[in-house]
Amino acid sequence: MIDAPGQSAATAAAQRRILRVLVVTQLCGGVGLAAGVAVGALLARELLDGDALSGLPSALSTLGGALATLPLARLMSAHGRRPGLTAGYALGALGCLVVIAAATTRSFALLLVGMACFGVGNTTSLLSRYAASDLALPAQRGRATGTVLFATTFGAVAGPTLLEPMGAFALAVGLPRLSGPFLLSFCAYVLAAAVVGVMLRPDPLTLARAHARAAPAPAPVEGAARAASPWSLLARGDARVAVTAMVAAQLVMVAMMTMTPVHMTALGFTLGPIGLVISGHLAGMYLFSPLSGALVDRVGAHATIRAGAVVLAVAGAVGILAPDGSAVAIGIALFALGLGWSLALVAGSALLTGAVPVHRRAEVQGRADLLLGLAGTLGGVGSGLVLALGGYVAIAIFVLVVALVMVGLGALRRRSAPAREHQDASG
Repeated sequence: MIDAPGQSAATAAAQRRILRVLVVTQLCGGVGLAAGVAVGALLARELLDGDALSGLPSALSTLGGALATLPLARLMSAHGRRPGLTAGYALGALGCLVVIAAATTRSFALLLVGMACFGVGNTTSLLSRYAASDLALPAQRGRATGTVLFATTFGAVAGPTLLEPMGAFALAVGLPRLSGPFLLSFCAYVLAAAVVGVMLRPDPLTLARAHARAAPAPAPVEGAARAASPWSLLARGDARVAVTAMVAAQLVMVAMMTMTPVHMTALGFTLGPIGLVISGHLAGMYLFSPLSGALVDRVGAHATIRAGAVVLAVAGAVGILAPDGSAVAIGIALFALGLGWSLALVAGSALLTGAVPVHRRAEVQGRADLLLGLAGTLGGVGSGLVLALGGYVAIAIFVLVVALVMVGLGALRRRSAPAREHQDASG
């Protein structure tokens, strides 16, 4: 794809406004994310009185979000980012209400339905990163993506610290304690839907397409790309590298993150320490996103992906070596897990955006995030079984092995195509 060398003042102003709006919605989305991460598995464990299926609600949350990516992508492709993001947040809010009903009626089946719908809100929050880069210059895509993910930090980190107060509030109004965080998530997702629906103007994808139509005729390669299927575009060159890195990082991150609250509960920790560990993990995921974006723009997406794989390997190693019962060691492992995920996701997202024509972005990005969601589903389902059969160490070993494979593949690619890193760094 050939990108424009510069940006008009009007486009730059529109990009700044779009980023401000997305920052606000990500603040809300981060609060919504926190409840499902920290409480979904605990609620399942309480309803079932066991660990074996405690990862299933998280898996259904991820699967629900994954299955929503294609219809949301089609909606964005036809009408722009705004209606797609609005619909996604609204579905997430609906899911919160269903989860509250499940906790009240002690229905595990209803919990699974609610978590599947709740997951659409989480997926929508992630899809916002693509909206941030629609109008960004090639050398600024990493920072635009990182800025939006960084905005998730406040809500994502503050959310778990509110678990105890929201649980107390739920009890005070006659609801089960573990439904409290989902009350907070409901309010957060409703606010996010309202903000993006009213204020995301101009629509970044619609404006980017208008600029592309006004540009000179596309090169033959880009013209051929317009005729290819979205899946074939995703399987080519840098797009394939991007989606592979994001899928691998998502798989191991969800697997280890989902079972950490369950593991800590079995060790005797209360919601307070569990919330702090999850807050540290979410800080790793989002707080350093601007650093991830700056690395992408400075050294290239491929080098940043390799750095993310190394950090994920550290997370697995610490998890293996962590003394049983040490909240500090578990917290360090979870922080590294989040940081490695951030590096891989920001780099992969920026790389994917530049790898396909603007008129095909929403379709291809939707399929990439479908694969991310399916990887997260596999991680969520498998993590409960692995924890029950092999303990927390077995999950950490899995993280380490996948990360080392990512490092090895990145090293092989670097030796086979050394010239591409320089090209990648320039956009």
